[in-house]
Amino acid sequence: MAVGLLLLSARRPAHRASGRVGAIRAVAPEQTRLLLPFIGSLWVFLVIANLSGLIPGVHSPTRDLSATSALAILVFLSVYWFGVRSGGLKAYLRHYLSPSPILLPFHVISEITRTVALAVRLFGNMMSLEMAALLILMVAGFLAPIPILMLHIVEALVQAYIFGMLALIYVAGGLQSQQLRQQTKE
Repeated sequence: MAVGLLLLSARRPAHRASGRVGAIRAVAPEQTRLLLPFIGSLWVFLVIANLSGLIPGVHSPTRDLSATSALAILVFLSVYWFGVRSGGLKAYLRHYLSPSPILLPFHVISEITRTVALAVRLFGNMMSLEMAALLILMVAGFLAPIPILMLHIVEALVQAYIFGMLALIYVAGGLQSQQLRQQTKE
């Protein structure tokens, strides 16, 4: 089912997918076609993964820290993939030494902490939402969780959007640093 939704979302005309394309175009106008498959697939996967927690007996994969860590590592690697692909390995690694080589440790620390924060943010929000629903179910009975389920739907969509937008910003930042370097050479 998830593969079918991914294929449908990839085959839609641009005028029907204006929300996703518009979000990507706002952050990275020149790389919209390059980033749409990755970011769009990430958004669709996260929505399905987050909403799967609504099915009785099924736990959301994003409530597990290993799943959110894997997604964050995927975003971490994609930043380098798109950055190296746009300007070459040497030029991409050179931007870590600017404006001064003394700042290299801070660049490395910022990359690592950004990845950890991305994983922990999604994990914490989804785990706390499911725990709150479970506690309300235990205290208030079976009628009270209906508003919590509505909150779960909204939260799942918001968390997928936030994770996808942060991934888009990180990848676009890697691409735009390469573009600025190429423009200054010309």
